[in-house]
Amino acid sequence: KPGLPGFFSLCFRLHIVTALVHNCIMKKLLFSLACLAGSLSAWGQNAPQLDLPRVTLSAGMHQINAQVAQTPEQRQTGLMFRQSMPQTEGMLFIFEQAATQCFWMRNTLIPLQTAFVADDGAVVNIVDMKPLDETSRTCSDKPVRFVLEMNQGWFSKKGIKAGFKLSGLPFKP
Repeated sequence: KPGLPGFFSLCFRLHIVTALVHNCIMKKLLFSLACLAGSLSAWGQNAPQLDLPRVTLSAGMHQINAQVAQTPEQRQTGLMFRQSMPQTEGMLFIFEQAATQCFWMRNTLIPLQTAFVADDGAVVNIVDMKPLDETSRTCSDKPVRFVLEMNQGWFSKKGIKAGFKLSGLPFKP
């Protein structure tokens, strides 16, 4: 039968095309699911974020190794779910523009001391914050772009108060 091999060849080609289309659709579907999972994990995160970029800050002779939270998702998660934090580490929150910044302690397990910092590195005010306290919001006394969270008592032990100037790359003009 002369037409049979051509028929099988056509069927084989259709099978290959179908498989390629199916493969392409599956890749797109998997990619979409991966993107969705990534964005959901940022908003529904229940683990500490430990892989943020870092910057070295100075408070007089004291060095601070600060993780930098500058996207809305990073800032929203902040120091949530941490069991502890080394004494020389903290988190620097960077906002796009100066505004009255307010913080709370949702899912934050460690006591913190929060410094609201002006563009030039001057500390505006410092507030102690209790673990898991969602009843009170702590706000800056003036509009700021930077907020530095450290273990509770860190600023007090170093004699750092409102008006003290922190230095480091984020505070350069």
